[in-house]
Amino acid sequence: MAEAKKSWEKRLAGEPDSAMVEFVQSLSVDRRLYKYDIAGSIAHARMLSEQKLIGKDEYKAIREGLIAISEEISAGRFEFDATYEDIHMAVEAALIAKVGEVGKKLHTGRSRNDQVATDMRLWMRDEIEILQAKVTGLQKALVKAAEKYGEDVMAGYTHLQRAQPVCVGMYLLSFVEQLERDNIRLKHCRKLVNLCPLGCGAIAGSTLALDRKRVAKELGFSDISYNSIDAVSDRDFCVEFIFDCAMIAMHLSRWAEDWIIYSSSEFGFVRIDDRYCTSSSMMPQKRNPDVVELIRARSGAVYGALMAMLTICKGQPSGYNRDMQEDKRHVFAASDTVEACLDIAAGIVSHTRFEVKKIAEGIEDGFLDATALAEYLVGKGVAFREAHGIVGALVADCELDGKKLADVRLDDLQGRCGAIEADVYDSLGAGKLVDKYVTEGAAGTKQAKEQIQYWKRELGQR
Repeated sequence: MAEAKKSWEKRLAGEPDSAMVEFVQSLSVDRRLYKYDIAGSIAHARMLSEQKLIGKDEYKAIREGLIAISEEISAGRFEFDATYEDIHMAVEAALIAKVGEVGKKLHTGRSRNDQVATDMRLWMRDEIEILQAKVTGLQKALVKAAEKYGEDVMAGYTHLQRAQPVCVGMYLLSFVEQLERDNIRLKHCRKLVNLCPLGCGAIAGSTLALDRKRVAKELGFSDISYNSIDAVSDRDFCVEFIFDCAMIAMHLSRWAEDWIIYSSSEFGFVRIDDRYCTSSSMMPQKRNPDVVELIRARSGAVYGALMAMLTICKGQPSGYNRDMQEDKRHVFAASDTVEACLDIAAGIVSHTRFEVKKIAEGIEDGFLDATALAEYLVGKGVAFREAHGIVGALVADCELDGKKLADVRLDDLQGRCGAIEADVYDSLGAGKLVDKYVTEGAAGTKQAKEQIQYWKRELGQR
């Protein structure tokens, strides 16, 4: 019966409503924590034995029972019953069924409040490393593509208007930089996560002589939490983690937006491999970048998880509240979404071709060399604001005449500014300007070569 399966059954009279049983259960969501719940329980039981709160034989029986349960769950032989509410009670009930009364001693000195906080931190610690590996995998795919197109030139855009010529390699490496910030954020998050709350109990700790630091060390935590009231109610690390996922999703969405545009017939800059495209049920000619569009769309789901987690945390009074049970569905959803998007993005990058010939054919459109001409004038002693005005007026006239800057005769250029000499044509023509960028981090071919080598070394160490 349901009432016989509750840890709090003696306090309340009668049998719980069946709808309530289903409503409060989290087992369907938190069962994925089983490995961490069992690892925490084994460490806790060992500590209880060392503190002489349970016998050595009792610890051995508990440990063997928990290992057997872990193997059953891993093999798919374990029956999850929602009336046990959560993974903690499901495991404990199975342990008691296996080893008898001694199993009831496992919960000595702890609450589900500190237990779930520990499980989540253990899970998240591993998940962060998984995400970091996937971020690195995408970075490597981008660096490989950057090396392939390190000598090629494309238009760089601001306001989605043609701005200046850039090296394709540096364009690709711009996403590597974004992902590196994601990696740094995850690394920082792991430090925040790596504190052990086990032993804080429900809110106030315990009158029993628990060795919290012994448990924390066994579980690989860097330290324990030092305020039991905060430790059981802290979900800052969940918010931080989902925020990090949201930032990854945002960066992937911006990359996706670029490639959706660049793969269109109007641009034709990239060709995404057929294995990552779909077609239309009505229009037989269509070749749609649906997978990239879905990456763009799924960023919204991760943002939703972040807002949900912030909302869960914002109005709670001090101490643990059942609201926190909902943290897992949002944390897991955000992580699962980002994992999948990182994997598919790496595949897309590895199998996408830049149409460098087509890009080159149109590289002189849009006056991409206008800024270089203004800087040429600066080199001749003209103040930049004056140079800007001279070139702006020249561009306006060229646009009316259907000319490019490189088409303007020298005497006409000199009529605009007496400082112009015959060497001006070295600064005109967008296709050759990427070789002339000299500032560190500029979008030129020299900088691309340097950055490709840097990232190959950096990522090769991970």
